[in-house]
Amino acid sequence: MSDCGCEKARKDLEEYLRHEMCKTAEADIREHLEGCPGCRDEALVSRTLTEVLARSCKEAAPEQLREMVLARLRAEHTVA
Repeated sequence: MSDCGCEKARKDLEEYLRHEMCKTAEADIREHLEGCPGCRDEALVSRTLTEVLARSCKEAAPEQLREMVLARLRAEHTVA
């Protein structure tokens, strides 16, 4: 079993989680994560944080707030 090492795994973790590396490097890091609880935990935290942020970016403002903002913009535009 080859081990890419904690330092390398952590340095390349974001690219690994976004699937932005070659298959060989990805396999090396995956193998390392399988055998290293510390790096695996760090990967889980990073993956969870990324998923939570992605979900929160998809949330939309309530329709009533949207209407209020648009009305205010129209009023400001008319005054200017």
